[in-house]
Amino acid sequence: MSVTTTTHLNFRGDARAALDYYHSVFGGRVTAVTYKDLGSTQNENEADWVVWGEVAGDNGFHVMAYDVPSQLPWDQGSNPFFVSVRGDDENEISVLWQKLAEGSTVVQPLEPSQWAPLYGMLTDRFGVTWVLDVAAPYNG
Repeated sequence: MSVTTTTHLNFRGDARAALDYYHSVFGGRVTAVTYKDLGSTQNENEADWVVWGEVAGDNGFHVMAYDVPSQLPWDQGSNPFFVSVRGDDENEISVLWQKLAEGSTVVQPLEPSQWAPLYGMLTDRFGVTWVLDVAAPYNG
C-alpha cells in the first residue's frame, strides 16, 4: 500500500484562475467541477466557482483547489502553508521557477543554498508561497 499527499488550496472565487495558472506552469490535466455543475444554486454569484478542482501531471505534480462559499468562514491567513516542489534536475526546477516567478514576489531567489544545490521561495499572485529546490545528493 502506498500513501501520497496532495496540497489542497482554498480560495474565495479564484480557484479556477489559480488552477489554470498552475497548469500553464506545470502542465498536466485540469479538472474543475463548479457548484453549478453539481446543481447547487444557493448563491447564483458563486455558481461558476470551483467546488472541486485539480491539476495532475504525468510528472507527479498534483495540486487541488476549491472555492470556499461565502456562507462558510475563510481567511487566507499569513504563511499558513508552503507548497514544496522538489526535483533532481536543476534545469527542470529552473524552468518551473521562471514560469512561477512571473507576477510573483520573490522571497528567496533561486540559488545554491547550504542544504540544496538550488533553493528558492516566492509568493504567487494568488498569495500561495512556493518553495522550489533541487534535492541534495544523498551521502548516507
